Amino acid sequence: MAAQFSNTEVKAPTMGGRPKGGGRNRFGPTEKPKNTKGTLMRIIKIYMRWGKTIFVAIVLTIISSLISVSIPYYIGKAFNTFNIETRTVDTKLLIWFLGTITILYMINWIISSINGVIMLKVSQKLVFAVRTEFFQKLQKLPLKFFDTRSHGDTMSRITNDADNISSTIAQTTTQLISSILTLAGSLIIMLSLNVFLTLVVLLCIPLVMLLTRAIARNSRSHFSAQQRSLGSLNGVIEENILGLKMVKAFGKQQDILKQFSTINEKLYESSTKAQIWSGYMMPIMNVINNLIFAIVAIVGGILSVGYGVSVGTVVSFLSYSKQFSMPLNSIAGMFNTIQSALAGAERVFEILDSEEEFADFENAIEIIEPKGKVVFDNVCFSYDKSRTILKDVSFKVEAGETVALVGETGAGKTTIVNLLTRFYDALSGQIVIDNEPITNIKRNNLRKCFSVVLQDTCFFTGTIMDNIRYSQINATDEQVIAAAKIARAHDFIDKLPKGYNTRVSGSTDNLSQGQRQLVAIARAVLCDSPILILDEATSSVDTKTEKDIQRALVSLMKNRTSFLIAHRLSTIRDADKIMVIGDGKILESGNHEALMDLKGQYYNMVISQMGKLK
Repeated sequence: MAAQFSNTEVKAPTMGGRPKGGGRNRFGPTEKPKNTKGTLMRIIKIYMRWGKTIFVAIVLTIISSLISVSIPYYIGKAFNTFNIETRTVDTKLLIWFLGTITILYMINWIISSINGVIMLKVSQKLVFAVRTEFFQKLQKLPLKFFDTRSHGDTMSRITNDADNISSTIAQTTTQLISSILTLAGSLIIMLSLNVFLTLVVLLCIPLVMLLTRAIARNSRSHFSAQQRSLGSLNGVIEENILGLKMVKAFGKQQDILKQFSTINEKLYESSTKAQIWSGYMMPIMNVINNLIFAIVAIVGGILSVGYGVSVGTVVSFLSYSKQFSMPLNSIAGMFNTIQSALAGAERVFEILDSEEEFADFENAIEIIEPKGKVVFDNVCFSYDKSRTILKDVSFKVEAGETVALVGETGAGKTTIVNLLTRFYDALSGQIVIDNEPITNIKRNNLRKCFSVVLQDTCFFTGTIMDNIRYSQINATDEQVIAAAKIARAHDFIDKLPKGYNTRVSGSTDNLSQGQRQLVAIARAVLCDSPILILDEATSSVDTKTEKDIQRALVSLMKNRTSFLIAHRLSTIRDADKIMVIGDGKILESGNHEALMDLKGQYYNMVISQMGKLK
């Protein structure tokens, strides 16, 4: 059974992260990517898995943009069918232009709808692929990765950042192409119609740039404060939920409420100011649009009356003036959101590029019938270069022996088990199982040699039956119940309203710590591997239950190599060998009687726990 050991403090998950970019965060704080070009090329490479579909979407975007640009032109032509001097109208030509305009609108609507569906599917395929690769990568990463990183940050990368890649980049890509083509196309047609009116329309560019810069400058600090307050608020909520019993036990509800109210007030103020500033954009944009529209109408009227410019041309320019400023606004907002998405993509790619567990050697073997003989030969190990955990540790455990590891917290007891199961690899020396170095054994085959019970019991969402069966997925219900009886878990499980079908999860608190440990021991019993590892397996049970478990473990440990890690020395006095770990070395080794006669470290530990022996 593959289990995870941790000898390193893991940071609590944070809940303050949220995706940036787009919508109301358009002018919010933008986290910039470190390698924009490299990240963008990598995203494009991922998108090219659906290259044909992307090509179709781009072609449709180009067609849609060209249609959008051409519609005002035909509207102007339709107006030119009216002859003011003769008060006549070319009915056939007018009908043709009106029909053309109607068809163009319908085609544009159809193309836009199809294009939207295509890009939506591609973006969802991309996020599906990225999340799948990300989760697969997590299964291949060494334990050190999880010991040294915040779980909340890793979760944020696979959810928020991965979703940001698809929702932001996929959508803004077509919008950016459409906006640029609309601007370019409109500019070309306007220049071909009338240069002077084109210059009038172009007045909107500096106005839009000034507006965008002013709003971004004033709203950025408020959005930044909003994000900080939101993160702090989520942190308070998370801590209150996880530590609710402690809050109630010390009567700190009012303090928590006061803290929550203070941060919530700051969030309210910053959010209000940020939304007010960002809310100025559309009303002022409408003012600019209407101003340019009025100027074009006045100038166009003057040109039409005094300089022979056709009414249709003026009407076309009125339409172009309305649609010219919107792409400018879109492009201004897109750069921030794209930068934010690229920064999120870098965070995802950082995990995907992380170093995996060393692959098995090409000629790695499988142990067919492991016996459980273990040898450590001058093993050295360090989690980092600042402090050596194990220094030239050597010992031999014969198959079927029970070995207890004792010592102060942080002495290296769990580290020995981590190295034995190859969750970490030794820096030097050799670890051997059944006369075969563990580096020569396929990792999955090696871990099937172990049944493990940890101090912190890990439950997976499902029934108690599912959680016991986790170590042997094909085990029958009868085998699961038999294992629970050996572990002394059957009695309390049978008294639950739904018995073995009671649902549990890692976050629920419907079982006591002792009951959870009994379930974990039943899981190890069912695993039936030749090497048993008990890491403070009875730390959360009462004295009577502990004695029951010890009696149950006597039969379980028969003909099995057993490693016991315990601080309560009463649980390990019957071990065949007791090793006292300290200062990265084995300070003492022997059975209980021999170590007590030695009157060394072990003797002092027993005396400190049990008092002076008579």
